[in-house]
Amino acid sequence: MKILVAGGTGFIGTALCSELHERGYEVTALARDPRGSDLPAGVETATGDVSAYDSIAGTVADHDAVVNLVALSPLYKPPAGVDHETVHLGGTVNLVRAAEDGDVDRFVQMSALGADPNGDTDYIRAKGDAEAVVRDSHLEWTIFRPSVVFGEGAEFVEFTKQLTTPYVTGLPGGGKTRFQPIWVGDLVPMLADALEDPTHVGEIYEIAGPQIVTLADATELAYAAEGKSVSIVSVPMALAKFGLTAADPLPFVPFGADQARSLEQHNTVVTNDVTAFGLSEDDLLTLGSYLGVDADSVHEPRQQSV
Repeated sequence: MKILVAGGTGFIGTALCSELHERGYEVTALARDPRGSDLPAGVETATGDVSAYDSIAGTVADHDAVVNLVALSPLYKPPAGVDHETVHLGGTVNLVRAAEDGDVDRFVQMSALGADPNGDTDYIRAKGDAEAVVRDSHLEWTIFRPSVVFGEGAEFVEFTKQLTTPYVTGLPGGGKTRFQPIWVGDLVPMLADALEDPTHVGEIYEIAGPQIVTLADATELAYAAEGKSVSIVSVPMALAKFGLTAADPLPFVPFGADQARSLEQHNTVVTNDVTAFGLSEDDLLTLGSYLGVDADSVHEPRQQSV
């Protein structure tokens, strides 16, 4: 099977290309600029922009399956001139069209927990609209909705440190937003399994790690991994939203109104669909273990209010 990984030079894409290559598949990583990518020998690269149909159509048609990992981060404002609708919705429309036109059999879509055309953020709405495009296609599709993904090169831990400072720091709402982070090394084999096993066709999987952590917990763990402690000052959510909304037009501020709204939404699952891949949560790596920190040894942060 020849597999095209759109976004194949990114954090998850690089790991998936390596996994699929190790399983003996012919793998191509599609990216706008694949030069300098950290891919294993034997993985091909192709240049293309999913927002431009003509740049990807020929490459897509030369494959049996497509995995769409192209995404903008929900944790930061999009770069100037780029938006979630163009990348997530428009890119998916083009990849699905190219796959249908090129007689591709399988399509795996990376979505997000909470994806909803009527959601509260641009990111969640675009992801929800993109899911509808995939579901309405004639392809044999599978959709994944993961919580935040951590691992080497991921943004989540770095995001917590950019949002905070060691020792004493403010967090919107005291950092009570809940996440259920999953390690990339646990997620990627599931993506590969979905391509191999036809029982996964037509399924939507909500995937998360073994442990729920608040943003405050994640902040504590991130600094504990550096041998530092942190005390959380609770910033009222309304004040944080006002400040981030006011900062939205400023290009040097990485956070804005969409990020403020996202911090009002928990990022956890009701039922963890890792069981569809023969796994239990006990099989998965926790964020604390990945960082080399015993979560039980990190004290609950003493929260103050402003």
